[in-house]
Amino acid sequence: MDWPDAHLLPQLPDAAWRMTGGIVGVLLLATLVARLLRLRLARRQPHALLDNLNRRIDGWWLIAIAVGLALLAGRPGVILLFALASLVALREFLAGETGAALPRGLRWLSLGIVVPLQYLLLFGAPGPLWGSLIPLCVLLVLPLCERLRRATGKPPAGIGPLQAGLLFCVYGISHVPALLTLPGGAEGGERNAWLLVFLLLVVQVGDVLQYLWGKLLGRHPIAPRLSPAKTVEGTVGGLLSACALGAWLAPLTPFTPAGAALASLLLGVLGFVGGLLLSVQKRQRGIKDWGTLIPGHGGMLDRLDSLCLSAPAFYYLLRCGWSP
Repeated sequence: MDWPDAHLLPQLPDAAWRMTGGIVGVLLLATLVARLLRLRLARRQPHALLDNLNRRIDGWWLIAIAVGLALLAGRPGVILLFALASLVALREFLAGETGAALPRGLRWLSLGIVVPLQYLLLFGAPGPLWGSLIPLCVLLVLPLCERLRRATGKPPAGIGPLQAGLLFCVYGISHVPALLTLPGGAEGGERNAWLLVFLLLVVQVGDVLQYLWGKLLGRHPIAPRLSPAKTVEGTVGGLLSACALGAWLAPLTPFTPAGAALASLLLGVLGFVGGLLLSVQKRQRGIKDWGTLIPGHGGMLDRLDSLCLSAPAFYYLLRCGWSP
């Protein structure tokens, strides 16, 4: 019997299928090892470390499936995924007393208009409006609203958290799908998709490897007051591992292995700094995680914090100085 459409599955390049197979294989192996450790060591009893490990792996399955489906849907799917992620992350950032102190109008204006508009602008090639929308809101619109409130005798709105939230959760994260809009000729779409995958893998896997190296070899806290779990050994091991991963992934990008390793080092450092900056916010609020949305990881912002600085840097590095 002849099917009316023989191409029911997307015709992905062989490299894409190998990458998908590798990611699925790693997750399957991690799942098997974690479950066996749980059975042999915990013997069906609660075990904080192994239970957390299994929840983290389950969370990575959810993340991998969501990103994979978004990539299969093309640019609209990727933009929609990260728009929803930014929306959730901003809500987490403004939760509790921080958001309660803001005027309801400003909060809903940010969530209902600014966030969707920032991502709708990505359906065209990012231009001055896309690049300046959030900075204008942060530097001009919100301070103006604060002045107007004071001029009318109302109490200060306390716009600082909203300004920081828009920069971290919306402006920074929107540069991930913006990679798909980089110029590149006829093959630009496929190349840009690989650049997005490169960014996500290097930053997120590097973050995981910092955690693992820290658990295995960590002895000296790198910022004990801000993030006691981060160690010098874990950070260095994670950065070096990210460089090696980037060099290995270089054939999937226009970079040389040395260039990919240098880009990975930059992404790893900025990912670490971004996570540290948001750890400061959590420490000031007395919370451990931003939420409980992703099993074993915490909230959406706990998973996106390493992209808040690294994604813009990678985008502008390619756009302004290193575009192949």
